[in-house]
Amino acid sequence: MAPARKPQSILLFVAFIVFIDMMGIGLILPVMPSLITDLTGASIDRAAEIGGWLLFSYAMMQFLFAPVIGGLSDRFGRRPVLLTTLFLLGLDYAIMAWAPDLVWLFIGRIISGIMGASWAAANSCVADVAKPAERGKFFGILGGAGAFGFVIGPGLGGILGEYGDRLPFIAASILALIGTAIGIVILKETLPEDKRRAFSLSRANPMGSIMQMSKTPLVIGFLSAIFVLQLAAQAQIAVWAYWLIERFDWSKLEIGLSVALFGILLALVQGVLTGPVIARVGERRTALISLMFGMPAYLCFAFAPSDAFVYIGIIIGAASGFAFPAMQQMMSSRISEDAQGELQGAVASMISLTSIFGPVVMTMIFGAYADAEGIYFPGAPFLVGTALMALSVFIYIVTVRRYYSAPN
Repeated sequence: MAPARKPQSILLFVAFIVFIDMMGIGLILPVMPSLITDLTGASIDRAAEIGGWLLFSYAMMQFLFAPVIGGLSDRFGRRPVLLTTLFLLGLDYAIMAWAPDLVWLFIGRIISGIMGASWAAANSCVADVAKPAERGKFFGILGGAGAFGFVIGPGLGGILGEYGDRLPFIAASILALIGTAIGIVILKETLPEDKRRAFSLSRANPMGSIMQMSKTPLVIGFLSAIFVLQLAAQAQIAVWAYWLIERFDWSKLEIGLSVALFGILLALVQGVLTGPVIARVGERRTALISLMFGMPAYLCFAFAPSDAFVYIGIIIGAASGFAFPAMQQMMSSRISEDAQGELQGAVASMISLTSIFGPVVMTMIFGAYADAEGIYFPGAPFLVGTALMALSVFIYIVTVRRYYSAPN
């Protein structure tokens, strides 16, 4: 018997899984510096370097294993992959809560990166149960759920961290295990048996999955645009707090509130507005207009003369959140149903790749222009981000003009 295919009920729980995953990541952020310091006895600057390598380990594992998770979900179905990865993620947080030394903390982050690659299977559920014209809306809902989880996570983690560095890890573990238990009861399989494909190790690796996607020109064009888009985002992710302290002497609370504001706006854009906007404007125009909002946002950050321009940039930048789900909708409609997991694995690998070397590049640029030597321009990473957003728009336009013949 084919599995029930009710988009709203199934994808609501998948969004819940994404929410738990991102909330768990956010929960542990506030306590990582003090935990590393306690485990190693290192100074805060040395702890920051160690934290960077922990992020590198996490991103590298996501890059390597996203195609594997996506391929396994194409072979065995989404349900067992999602529930298994969520359960193991819960155990992993417990390991990090117990970690007696730095080695175990690294082991925990490596496992987190592997299990966090379940994003590919979660997004594949959208392609399984939603009509092609509605996929952008549901991709947006998943993105909004993740953004909302990342907003709540750091705040809750900061509160729990006041009572102990290990407590946020315990909370993240409990959340993941509760989510697994709920999923066992209510999550239905979305990929029918007759639409599954054999698992291939040659395809279940970053380059293999990307090469496979390159056979569909529209997809490889959009993957390139997404790669450049996410690389630009590393300017904001990597240097945001340092830039606000250097440029405007903001407090931790002010920095945290700015991150929360962006997360809330992104959750609203992707989780609520994406579907209606795509339905009204069309997927192609939605993606193009949304991408173009990124350039003025980064320019606001780069040349911000006052605090007000920071918030103006945040508001403008949130509008760029429509682009990703719109492009996902267009890509998924050109990939066979037995390879949707592979597509989402390739997307996840592209994003993870920018997280491997993007922060290093952006922080180096910031450091070069935020010291007392030479030109003083701490907003330099955002100027680089502006140029990258322009390149992403160019790639998108070339791809659309080449592979769409009829107007939207």
